[in-house]
Amino acid sequence: MKAIQYKAFGKSEVIEVVEIPKPEIKNENDVLIQVMAASVNPLDIKLRNGNMQQIRPINLPFVPGADVAGIVVATGEKVTQFKAGDQVIAVSSIGGYAEYALAKESHVVLKPTSATFEEATSLVVNIGTAQAVLFNEGKLAKGQKVLIQGAAGATGATMVQMAKNGGAYVIATASGQGIALVKSLGADEVIDYKSQDITLLAKDVDLVADCAGGESQNKLFEVLRLGGKLVSIVTPPSTELAEKYQVDARFISSNISANSLTAGLVLVSEGKLRPIVAKTFRLEEAAQAQDFVSAGGVNGKVVLAVSALQ
Repeated sequence: MKAIQYKAFGKSEVIEVVEIPKPEIKNENDVLIQVMAASVNPLDIKLRNGNMQQIRPINLPFVPGADVAGIVVATGEKVTQFKAGDQVIAVSSIGGYAEYALAKESHVVLKPTSATFEEATSLVVNIGTAQAVLFNEGKLAKGQKVLIQGAAGATGATMVQMAKNGGAYVIATASGQGIALVKSLGADEVIDYKSQDITLLAKDVDLVADCAGGESQNKLFEVLRLGGKLVSIVTPPSTELAEKYQVDARFISSNISANSLTAGLVLVSEGKLRPIVAKTFRLEEAAQAQDFVSAGGVNGKVVLAVSALQ
């Protein structure tokens, strides 16, 4: 099968298109999927650069890609929820930048019929992360105030929609074309982080969801109420500032499973959560796709179109 692979860490030039054997089911809980589309995530670039080797080591050669949408081809003996021909989205255990990928049954869900394969693969990490940050860790409740830093990005845009559907008051930060996007998704207030001071415009926030990181993270402590929460998916927040402002601040790395996607996918099926695909590349253009993500400023998800329906 055709796949994207690299044999050394480095810039996107290490990426190559290769022919490798199609994965085979070796576990009774495995699901083999013909990949129609795969997401390009910032994590893919960090792994390729070798920056994650201490905390998330990989063996070379490596096929990247964590989340896919496609069609079930075969299943292990103990798989009961899926059968050949089912259209699904999944967190793959073997790289998703390929024509076929394996996933454990517990990491597979049926694709919403209203979504294309490209839209469906854009939802996996976004929904799983939003669920973890807003509700599992953030304990966001109806009527509370949440500030989403980096709301026009792929995960941030999903957070805006899930928070609104959860009955929260949503303050979002964005810039450029992202401002109009975030407004269209239902944010109650939008702050242009390039020209406005967030500390002057937001206060008494119950939860801050940080999808941007960087130096701006320290300012986020100032908008929280006493006892509020700051949850970052980018960089660990300062423990000193957490003590100073008397808030709960933590970094999380989502462990995405089928259960973490359930609530968000129901919203998709009901038309209450819109997938945002910024740009689609062909599988052979994986290097260009990763460079596009690395350049920053992307409003929505970057996706690889892998296979075409026969």
